[in-house]
Amino acid sequence: MATVELRFSPLPEHVRTARLVAAAVARRAGVDEAVLDEVRLAVGEACSRAVGLHRSGGLTAPVRVALIEEEKQFSIEVGDEAPRAAAVAVASAGGGAGEPEDGEDDMGLAVISGLVDDVEVTADESGGLIRMSWPTAPDPEESPV
Repeated sequence: MATVELRFSPLPEHVRTARLVAAAVARRAGVDEAVLDEVRLAVGEACSRAVGLHRSGGLTAPVRVALIEEEKQFSIEVGDEAPRAAAVAVASAGGGAGEPEDGEDDMGLAVISGLVDDVEVTADESGGLIRMSWPTAPDPEESPV
């Protein structure tokens, strides 16, 4: 399992960098080319949401992004440190996106849920985490001939 970690100041201009890094790592991990735009968009939404939560809460802690290459899937975790009073419900394929704090947050989570089949959203008093996963193609060099 290979992991790339990215941390950035909660500034909107860093979201583009996170999208570019996520797409490059997803491509290397074997995510289908046709899905890379969805990866970029989903990461952009998740990072923009985290930046917005940090900025509205006056937080200067970095936004955390983990890009995780596993055997048959590629996962991205976007974490923030904006406290929530109650945990957000888990969202999965066909499920809802939890209970966001406001309409903009609701829209961002809806976009992510529309782009990613396998998404989980959690939050508590220490912050939130969005975990998104995509299948990867098998490595042709590892396949028996």
